[in-house]
Amino acid sequence: MLAVPFLASPLAAFAGDTNQAAASQPVPYPLDTCVVSGDKLGGDMGPPVVFVYSNKDVNQEIKFCCPMCKPKFLADPDKYMKIIRDAEAKNAGN
Repeated sequence: MLAVPFLASPLAAFAGDTNQAAASQPVPYPLDTCVVSGDKLGGDMGPPVVFVYSNKDVNQEIKFCCPMCKPKFLADPDKYMKIIRDAEAKNAGN
């Protein structure tokens, strides 16, 4: 019986999350290539690795060509988010 409350308590920690960016739907990823490597998604590396990057201002879906690109993105997210924002602006202009 003690296991049930223990298992439920980690989930309860997420129930009260009030982060607005995390609560909203992520912005769809605008590229057909990996923002880090530039490789085509779904190519030789297999299906893309999907990640949602969130902070107080951003809730963005990211797709990587492989798991190795995620730590590179997280090391300098501003650099890669600029590439994504530029792609979104270009797509909006078409």
